[in-house]
Amino acid sequence: MANESLSKAKSAKNDEFYTQYYDIEREVEAYLDYNPDVFRGKTVLLPCDDPEWSNFTKYFAQNFERLGLRKLISTSYAIERKQERYGAQLSLFETEFETSSPHYDRKKTRSHGKIFILEQDENGDSLIDIDDLKWQYLKGDGDFRSAEVTRLRDEADIIVTNPPFSLFREFVAWLVCTDKNFIIIGNMNAISYKEVFPLIRDNKMWLGVSSGAKEYLKPGGEVQKMGNTCWFTNVDHGRRHQPLELMTMEDNIKYSRHKEVAGQHYIHYANYDAIEVPYADAIPSDYEGTMGVPLSFLFKYCPEQFTIIGQTQGDSGKELGLKPYPRELKKLNPSLRDGQLYYIKDMHPEKPYARILIRKKQ
Repeated sequence: MANESLSKAKSAKNDEFYTQYYDIEREVEAYLDYNPDVFRGKTVLLPCDDPEWSNFTKYFAQNFERLGLRKLISTSYAIERKQERYGAQLSLFETEFETSSPHYDRKKTRSHGKIFILEQDENGDSLIDIDDLKWQYLKGDGDFRSAEVTRLRDEADIIVTNPPFSLFREFVAWLVCTDKNFIIIGNMNAISYKEVFPLIRDNKMWLGVSSGAKEYLKPGGEVQKMGNTCWFTNVDHGRRHQPLELMTMEDNIKYSRHKEVAGQHYIHYANYDAIEVPYADAIPSDYEGTMGVPLSFLFKYCPEQFTIIGQTQGDSGKELGLKPYPRELKKLNPSLRDGQLYYIKDMHPEKPYARILIRKKQ
């Protein structure tokens, strides 16, 4: 049901889901545990944001001094563009607080995005926090792809946000054409996108520390349960350098807690030289060849322990050189398509779910 919500969000271009404060705090604090100075002296950009609803601005503004930030920049999307695209509910900031500002413009407030900047104590209380945010209108609507927001990207050191689910591919492309650090949230299925997977394979992007939020807030405060989301980043953290503790193939077959492994044998794929490993904790420590593992392996991936070879989704199977299916097998399982990984089980061809191909480092 949760994954269905994500699919509906994408198809309806309903991207108004806000990350809760404690999920942001849990993730960011883990980077600080690994490197306390990761944000020190840095300019952080929060595009695709909305300070009234978004907790990204709240977190970084409230922790500005502790993190040692040099500057915080947050941009929001134009009200009428949000309503046009999402049917969005206006925030209290937009309907009430903003009108008391000397910057307020009745026409611009609907058609223009806004920029919020925090870099110094503005109210004289000797603290730099959310009360010191300054704002003004952007020249455009605040779309991250605009030249205006792109210039802000180029100014920043680290980009942190929950980008629109429906524009995730474009957002990643917008990010990686620079050398900026980033911490973003996306659908876990994005791992297999052709724009994303090569970055993961080449250790230019990896999964964050936590497994992503399970619940998000919608405008108005209602909670939306969401499954299958995760953090994507190129900021280093300690978990990715913790090797998996593994058993030998023999011990896995004897003692594994998984019924698909215990008392069984490891199946070899019929059209690729690799074995099927359905769970990350069932990876045999003594196997030197290639293994197909689930996408969730990336939450445990240690680049010092394994090499990522490829994946089996989309056209990647063709790139791997997967052999076409014999005609007789297609009769047994009509759902099979050329270019897909498969194995034979009980005389029947079966295709595993999305797999990443890995090999143990020597």
